[in-house]
Amino acid sequence: MFEDRSARVADNAPFTGYGAAVTPGEDGPMILVAGFGCGNRLLDWTDGELRDHACGIIADANRQAVGVAAADLDADGHEELYVHNTDSYSGVSGNTDLLLDRIDHDGRTVWCDAFAQDINADRGNFNAGRSVAAIDRFGTGRYGMVVASYDAPTRFYELGDNGEITDMADATGLDITCGARSLITGPLVTDGMDIFVGVERGPNRLFENDEGHFVDVAADRGVDAPDADARGATLVDASDGGFTLALGSWEDDNHLFAPTDGGFTDVAPPAFADPTQVRTVVAADFDNDGRQELFVNVLGSENRLFEPVAGEDGPAWTACSAGDAAESGGLGTGGVTADVDGDGTLELLLVHGEVDAQPLSLYSIDTDNDWLRVRPTTQYGAPARGAVVTLDTDRGRQRRVVDAGSSYLCQCEPVAHFGLGGATATAHRPDTLTVRWPGGHERTISEPATNTTHAVAHPSAE
Repeated sequence: MFEDRSARVADNAPFTGYGAAVTPGEDGPMILVAGFGCGNRLLDWTDGELRDHACGIIADANRQAVGVAAADLDADGHEELYVHNTDSYSGVSGNTDLLLDRIDHDGRTVWCDAFAQDINADRGNFNAGRSVAAIDRFGTGRYGMVVASYDAPTRFYELGDNGEITDMADATGLDITCGARSLITGPLVTDGMDIFVGVERGPNRLFENDEGHFVDVAADRGVDAPDADARGATLVDASDGGFTLALGSWEDDNHLFAPTDGGFTDVAPPAFADPTQVRTVVAADFDNDGRQELFVNVLGSENRLFEPVAGEDGPAWTACSAGDAAESGGLGTGGVTADVDGDGTLELLLVHGEVDAQPLSLYSIDTDNDWLRVRPTTQYGAPARGAVVTLDTDRGRQRRVVDAGSSYLCQCEPVAHFGLGGATATAHRPDTLTVRWPGGHERTISEPATNTTHAVAHPSAE
């Protein structure tokens, strides 16, 4: 069960936050935490603790940030950070967003806002929204950002070689107006990157990627759930191939949409379906036993943890103790995973706010189980978000999607993390690992070393 590591977060004063996103830094992961009117935080692991290094445009203390995501929009090999700001519940906002780019200035790295450049005058996003996700719609290694708007048109921004930001939503079939809450981008229907939009007060959307244009197939595929008020969503490894869509709701039934021939079927057991005020849902192998757990972050009541148990028709999910991470008094708004200290075990960072300010929380599970991590990169050397990593072992197959924007307001580290057991669970001996990029290219490594992070470059990068 989770143990509290929050003492490792330096200067951890109460904070009104929402989303968080993890992106590579110079010496390990950086976590951007959205501050709602109190300044964003940019955390990294320094001298044995998470420290905030946000300043200037990164901190941006005068706006209300909610959703964040990272990806390489300009094909320079480094991720940009997209921050969605809104001071309105729906419709039109008085705030505009940030698209933060790292540039070299007199030998040091500084951040600038692409929306503030002259070429992007009058192109700011003043639509109130929630989540942000990255998508490489053509599989070229160049990403765009989808912004889920609430009672306003969805935005889909791409960045040109000259720094010009263009909203491509209308041209690509993504110009919808609904109560959009959550976003998932990944191989939901095709082998490329599709888009799931979790909606409040209306049916969900599932956009199939048809050569860079998108068609809504949610009703045909069985994930529209028109009566649910969607919140956190994520993808979890399905035992028979594909990925199960875990979807949390606000005071309504939660869903586990498992892939079937031609669509999805809700297989959520009563314990998971039980309504609560769900915020974020995170899928990860927190204890390195070779199975992904599902962590459900809840506002105003205990967080929940589920683990898979083998069944005749695939894994059945059963509730288990979340330990210190239950946070019965927590006002959860967001959560992400990353191996912040480089020990091969994932940490879980939880953000709180909305009702009242609370400190950030950091949790992990103490384990001696083995592990293996895979960091795929694009043609340009940036994280290959949306890539699928398959690990075949003597105990079976595990699959992960490199996170491109998952759950609600958040985005986890761009690394495929696999537990291999050995201490508290049966050991898994790796045979092969295969990376498939959104454009269809593949690379396979035989007998990959354990307790190691494998950097896997795109075939065309070499």
